[in-house]
Amino acid sequence: QVQLVETGGGSLQPGESLTLSCTASEGISGIDNMAWYRQAPGKQRELVASITYGEVKKYTNSVKGRFTISRDDVKRTVWLQMNSLKPEDTAVYYCNADLQPLNSEVYSNWWGQGTQVTVSS
Repeated sequence: QVQLVETGGGSLQPGESLTLSCTASEGISGIDNMAWYRQAPGKQRELVASITYGEVKKYTNSVKGRFTISRDDVKRTVWLQMNSLKPEDTAVYYCNADLQPLNSEVYSNWWGQGTQVTVSS
């Protein structure tokens, strides 16, 4: 069963840092685009950062200069390093990736279960 498992959420004060990680299960033969989304209460899910197979990175404007996305395909893992956290970063963060299962010739899109990040003084 292919799945994405996120870890690293928590409660922090403004200005602190946190790193989220997301690891794809074994049983996949390829990883294409990977990304982090977030959803704050009462708001739509938004794309925070993405990274292609060739490691081209994109960020939403509100996190540029503060967040860094990275990946290691050998470890089947994508990270989101979050610095200078603000209360408005409070949300459930979701990992998203295009994965090719071993028994498939095509890539399909997968979501993690989400991890809560709360920034409050």
